[in-house]
Amino acid sequence: MTAATARPAGPRSPRAAHAPRTAGRFARAWSDTAVLTRRNLLHSVRSPAEPLLALLVPLMMVLLFGFVFGNVMAAEGTGGTPEQFREYLMPGMFVMAMLYSVAATASGVALDVDKAVMGRFRSLPMAPSALPAGRAAADLLRALPELAVLVGCGLLIDWRWHEGWDRALAALGLLLLFRLSMTWVGILLGVLAPNPNVVGLIVYPLAFPLGVLSTMFTPPELMPAPLGTVAEWNPISAVIDAARVLFGNPRIAGDSWIAEHPLAMAVAWPVAILLLCAPPAVRRFRRLSR
Repeated sequence: MTAATARPAGPRSPRAAHAPRTAGRFARAWSDTAVLTRRNLLHSVRSPAEPLLALLVPLMMVLLFGFVFGNVMAAEGTGGTPEQFREYLMPGMFVMAMLYSVAATASGVALDVDKAVMGRFRSLPMAPSALPAGRAAADLLRALPELAVLVGCGLLIDWRWHEGWDRALAALGLLLLFRLSMTWVGILLGVLAPNPNVVGLIVYPLAFPLGVLSTMFTPPELMPAPLGTVAEWNPISAVIDAARVLFGNPRIAGDSWIAEHPLAMAVAWPVAILLLCAPPAVRRFRRLSR
C-alpha cells in the first residue's frame, strides 16, 4: 500500500452521506410506484366497467354525431360534407375519451380511501408519493389501448391523418399529456370526495357541458358571443384544435390570439392543470398516510 492510499479514514462529509440516502429514497419510491402501478392495472382488468364506459361514450358519440347528425352539422370549414365532418369530429372524440377518464380515476381513488386500503398501505414501509404516482402511471398506460381502439374506429369511418407519422405521434403525445392532467384532476377529486357514490354525481355533470362547450362539435363562431368566448378559452378546445392541426384535419380557426396558437395552449393548459392539482393531491395523500 502506498502512502497515497494509506490515507486514514475520516468522517464522511455531509454531502457524501446525503447523496446515497437521496438515491436510496428515489430508488425506493420508484420501486413502490412500479408495484402500485401494476396493482392498479390489475384492478382495471378485473373491474373494467369504468374504463369501458369512458371508451363507449366517445364511440357512441362518433356514431351519433358522425352518421345521424352528420348531414346537419357539416358546415363550411369542416369541408361541408358528412365525410369531412367526421374528420373534423374525430380529434374531439379522442379528447373526450381522455376527459371522461376522470370518472374512472376518481372512483378508483375514492374506493381505495373508502375501503381503508390506505390504512393497509400505511402499515407498510412505503413511500407516500407512490400512492398517487402509481395511480397516475397506471391510468396513463391504460390510455394507450383506449386511444388505439378509437384510432381504429376512426380509420373504419375513413378518418385519416394527412401530415405524416411524426406530426401524428406528436398529436398523440399531446393527447396523453392532456390525459395525465385529467388523471391528476381525478386523483384530487377522489381523495376529496366524501364517498365513492358522490364521484359520478360530480364528474359527469361537469365533464359533459365542458366537452360540449368547446370546439368539439361546433365552431365558436356559430355560438352566441359569450359562449363562443368561453369555448375558445376552454382547455379542451386548445387540445382539440392542436390535434386537428397536427393530424391535418379540417379546423375552423377564429381570429383571437388563443385560436391562432393552439399548439402552445395545448401544452400550457395541461401543464397548468398539473401544477394546480398534483401538489394538493399529494398533500392530501400524505395526510391519509399519517
